[in-house]
Amino acid sequence: MIARNEDSGSDASNPQRFVVINPADQPRDYHAVQSTVHFPLPANPLRYTSTPDADTQFGIWGESGINSANVAMTATETSTTNTRILGIDPLVENGIGEEDFLTITLPYIHSARDGVQRLGQLIEQYGTYESNGVAFSDQDEVWYFESIGGHHWAAIRIPDDAYVIAPNRFNIDHYDFTSDNTLFAADLPDLITQNNLNPDADDINLRHIFGSATIKDAHYNNPRTWFGQRYLNPSQHREPADQDLPFIMRAERKITIEDVKWLLSSHYQDTPYDPYGNGPASERTKFRPIGINRNQETHILQIRPNVPASVAGIHWLAFGPNTFNSLVPFYTTVTDTPACYRDTSTTFDLQKIYWLSRTTAILGDTNYALFSELADAFEQTIMATCRHRQRTNDQQLATTADVPAFLEQQNQQMADFYFEQANLLLGKMTALSATKMKLRFNLAD
Repeated sequence: MIARNEDSGSDASNPQRFVVINPADQPRDYHAVQSTVHFPLPANPLRYTSTPDADTQFGIWGESGINSANVAMTATETSTTNTRILGIDPLVENGIGEEDFLTITLPYIHSARDGVQRLGQLIEQYGTYESNGVAFSDQDEVWYFESIGGHHWAAIRIPDDAYVIAPNRFNIDHYDFTSDNTLFAADLPDLITQNNLNPDADDINLRHIFGSATIKDAHYNNPRTWFGQRYLNPSQHREPADQDLPFIMRAERKITIEDVKWLLSSHYQDTPYDPYGNGPASERTKFRPIGINRNQETHILQIRPNVPASVAGIHWLAFGPNTFNSLVPFYTTVTDTPACYRDTSTTFDLQKIYWLSRTTAILGDTNYALFSELADAFEQTIMATCRHRQRTNDQQLATTADVPAFLEQQNQQMADFYFEQANLLLGKMTALSATKMKLRFNLAD
């Protein structure tokens, strides 16, 4: 599993879509919008899912997807770096970036390692104008990739029994350039040595070499890692602002889809830092929460073992702020997606899941204590029903003649169910809100 919240850069909404890019629809020449870079793309692209912006004037911003070879990619987690590396390898104004990464990488790879190597080659060739973290997965491996300066990069395979929580900072720490489980720009070791970049005497810690450790990290980034590790490793006792929280961790129990969604929706529950909690006001606003008003879409990309390849790839997806939404497990061996997820408008429309989810979240935020039980019941209903349907669908697959058509039908049924339940949730929230309005005067008339 690889997963991420896609957050907008401001409080404004940035409507998202869920689409399938079939080979005939993939561009053969790529032209970026955020920069002037353009170049030809390889022939014979694979089919893939994508969650692009509804407004295309700023580019594609594909963000997440699974291709027909059952390789997943999430791109990107905007990250930080330091002036030491930027002075040696400056960012490239007309390079590639988050807008481009998924579209120019995912359709052309057949493994997670392929993804690392292709994206690394593209960054070396064209440069990048920002620092980013990217994850790739297939049925056997998960890799985490970070760009370094304008033309460099490093990636590490995440062990099968481990997890990573990566906020908006440079994250990879301890690194072994001689390991089969690392990939990197060929000149990266020499760049470190020749420029005396390593501040440590007896370790290679890429976060220390290339990353930041600022006050912003202490309040914006590190607490999110701390809270996730606190949940998955409750025996560990660290501080939210710790600049050296470990990158790779082994959880004290196996991790479920529900665990990942809960963490991606979380806001420091049962700590003084919960914005919805009862702690001192200064504590409740001290750290940036994980679930936030700027969540635009949340995905968990799962490549399942022990099932036929046609149903191995599951693109779990939720739109809008995470406090009042739920994931839906969409099959990826399809040529189209449900219209209420696919055809998101740039203007408000309650017939589209993106806008419906934003509405329930905004209303719910006005009185979290009042509405949270409704949200919990809604999510449990969606997840339980979709899991049951997924189990039934897997069992029916052996007798299905047209697998893509069958899976598209199942995706549509799950989307229809979500739409129905989200409307019921909004109705219940509206009815409950009416009893709490200040504009009221009770009189027995």
